[in-house]
Parts: sequence; C-alpha cells; structure tokens
Amino acid sequence: MSNHSKAKEPLSDRRKFILNMAKGVGYAAVGGFLWSAYLDEAKASPLILRPPAAIPEKDFLKTCIKCGLCVEACPYDTLKLAKPGDHKPMGTPFFTPRDIPCYMCEDIPCVPVCPSGALDESSVTVNGQLDINTADMGLAVIDENSCIAFWGIQCDACYRACPILDKAITIEYDQNKRTGKHAFLKPVVHADACTGCGMCEHACVTEKPAIFILPREVAMGKAGSHYIKGWDKKDEARLKDAHAIHTTTKVSKKKAVDKLNGGLEGLLNE
Repeated sequence: MSNHSKAKEPLSDRRKFILNMAKGVGYAAVGGFLWSAYLDEAKASPLILRPPAAIPEKDFLKTCIKCGLCVEACPYDTLKLAKPGDHKPMGTPFFTPRDIPCYMCEDIPCVPVCPSGALDESSVTVNGQLDINTADMGLAVIDENSCIAFWGIQCDACYRACPILDKAITIEYDQNKRTGKHAFLKPVVHADACTGCGMCEHACVTEKPAIFILPREVAMGKAGSHYIKGWDKKDEARLKDAHAIHTTTKVSKKKAVDKLNGGLEGLLNE
C-alpha cells in the first residue's frame, strides 16, 4: 500500500482522542495566556482617562460591558476602545487628550447611549438638562518647570483653548524681576471648574505638554477632617459625618495661663 493511500485512512478513535486532547490543551493555554495578558493590562492603568460621566474606576470596570456604543457616538473620534498593548483594560473606552481631547459636546452623545450605567447620566444633569460643564474626567496639572509662561515667555495657549474660559484656567500676572520690565502671564488651574477635557493639553506648545490631565484622585491631595475652610460653607459639608475625639490629660485640667507659666519643662513632666 502506498504512502498516499495510507494518508487517506480514517483516524482511529484513539488517535482522534489524542488529537482532540492536544487541541484542548492548546486552546486552554492560549486562553490562559490571553486572560493573563488581560489581567496585566488591567493592572497597568492607574492614569486612564474615561468618558464624561464615568463612575469611579473600580465600579466602572465591573459595570462597563465593553459594547463600544459610547465610542461610536463620539463625533470627534476622541474615545477609543483599549486593545492589547494599550496597557489599559481591554475593550474599555478611554481618551488621550494630547491626540484628541474631549470637545465638550453640549448634548454629550456618548453618555445617554450607555446601556449599563458605567456612564452615569445623572452626574452630568442639572435641572433636567445635560450640562457638560459638570463633567469630571480629570484635572489639569501644570508643570511649572517646563511651562514657558513661567519662564517669562508670553504664552496663553492653554488659557485660550479652555472651553470654560476664565473659570477653569485663569491668568495670573506677576512681575518678572529678572528683566525688571516684563510680566509673567502664569496660567492657574481651578479644580472646582476644570472638567478634564484636555483641550489645554492638546493646545500646549511645548514638545511634551507642560499642562496635562490626570485622574482627579491622582492629581489632588486630601486635607482630611483635621483642616477646614471656616469661611467656606461648602467645605464645612465635609465634616457632617465627622466625629470629635476628645483626649484628657493632666495638662487639660489646668488653666491656659498656668500652662504657659509652667514653661516647656512643666508640660513635659505632665
């Protein structure tokens, strides 16, 4: 019998079983590889910027179904779906302001189409109307060392590009003592008005942007309940659930004058 005729012989049940097992192991290995790659991508995304009205990142990853409807709805191709190599959770929407910022559409078309609630329409709604100015995609941060306005070179590109003109970014005038006859025009970002749209980063004239968008939880510090702006009623709201802690020592029982008269040594001995 020729080799050619042998090749056409039907596979035995044993050989079929072995081949199917090998395929199964191969598929499992590939699947495991892809899953591990996905996990690596998911872990490597602390600075990702999401569409307007995105819920907190931890909840977003659980809620987003990776349908891509928000990406399709964006008229400026701002939003992208993460793919392998982007170092972001695969299939989730994000944007890179330096490439294409959010152009602050008044009707925010990417938000109402979200079927899962990963983009919360109520968070950008005021008096029953969508308001893009209430979006919170991130916060602009200025690197004063590389911003040429802080060198004394006149530049207001980020200020002019800001869609919430003179609110999210203002210009602070300061004397240039180096020359004695010029003024600094320094951009100042106001966190309470900045939406993180990234138009400032897109417009920045430096080779690597000196103003850039970061997720707000990365860009901002936290004062905690130890400090409060006593002149700001809104800031007082942070303390509505705070509980006072009172400590009592021997020093606490003394009058303030007695404490002062006792000196530092007296306080240390208490």
